[in-house]
This record gives sequence, C-alpha cells and structure tokens, in this order.
Amino acid sequence: MTETRFLGKTNKYGITTIFVVVVMLLLFMASCGKENKEVVEVEFDPENTYTMRTTDVVSLVSDSGITRYRMNAKEWLVFGKAKEPYHYLPQGVYVEKFDSLFNVEASVKADTAYYWDKKTLYKLIGHVSVLSLEGKRLDTSILFIDQKEDKIHTDEYFELQEGDKIITGIGFESNQNMTKYTIFDSQGTFPVSETPRDTSNVNTTTVDSTAVEVAKVDSIK
Repeated sequence: MTETRFLGKTNKYGITTIFVVVVMLLLFMASCGKENKEVVEVEFDPENTYTMRTTDVVSLVSDSGITRYRMNAKEWLVFGKAKEPYHYLPQGVYVEKFDSLFNVEASVKADTAYYWDKKTLYKLIGHVSVLSLEGKRLDTSILFIDQKEDKIHTDEYFELQEGDKIITGIGFESNQNMTKYTIFDSQGTFPVSETPRDTSNVNTTTVDSTAVEVAKVDSIK
C-alpha cells in the first residue's frame, strides 16, 4: 500500500480532482511504492513492450493528514518508450473520494483504462461508472476524459442518473464536473425505479442543437 499527501485544493464537485489525483499517483508510482514492481529494459518493439509492470496496487492519498482518496488496480503497465508514452490498466481501476467520516463521496471505475501522458487523455472501457459529489452517476461502455479540454465524452449508449430520474441516449459530452452537459441523441427519461428500455433505434432532438459533434479518436487504442 502506498500513501502520499495531497496538498492541492479540493474541487467542490470532485470528479476533476479525482483525475488529478490519478495523474499524481502515476508520477508517484514511478519512483516509490511497496507494490510488486517489475522494470524492463526495452530493446525492441517499444510500442508493445512495457517498461514497468506493477501489480496489486492499493494507493492512498491524504489531504491535511486525512485520507481522502484511494485507488485500486490489479495490474498497471507503463509503456514509457512508446512514441506516445501511455499507461495501461488491463484489469480495471477504481478510484474513490472520501468525506471526513470515510463515506464515499465520488468515484470512478472501469474494466480497462488507458492514459496518455502528453495528451493528458484517459480512455475508460467496459463497465464504466462515474459518480460525482452532486450525486450524478454516469454509466456507459467507453468514456474519454480530456483534461486539457476539461471535457468528458462518449459516442456510446449511456445512462445518467440525476436525482429521481435516469436520462438515456447515445452520445454525451460535459465538463469534467458534469455540471454542464449535452446529450446528442436523447432517448428518454425514466424514474429510477423503472429499468430504461433499449431504444437505440429511436431518434429524438438533441438537448443542445448548437453543440459541436463529438470527434471520434481513431488513432487511440
């Protein structure tokens, strides 16, 4: 288990801060930690050969002496010699933020995750779920988090739980705090107690008709 102190200010919405902490942990793990770590000297095929492999990662981050964040990952691969260096978590990642009583306030989880250093871009794959401090929960199968642009987006089917309703659609874009968002193909709003139907063949008016269409990133793995 690794613990480091987080001295920055906590964003009141939580989601942006969680991803800042993940970046801190990426840098922190490169230099220390008690996890099972393997360092590899790459001579051939740097695009597909990892330079470091860490397993059974459980990292804690504290703010003013109080544990505020925890991250779990079964396996962490770093491709530091690739043309565009990246991190790959093939067995999933889970990050959570605690309040002063250690209740979970916000969280991010995915079955698989990528992070590109220079782009400060994340790609989460599988059962992706993001919970904000405001209580909004976004579930989808692929989610991009672009820190430079302060944007998260997906072109896939999603479910957004907000209060007592669930909004569904195909294509979602928002700031990292999920306080301002656009739905590109709204497919309905349901009470939380009702299971959303698969309405992938239904087209309805987008929430914001002036929004720019989300660009697909074909070069990303």
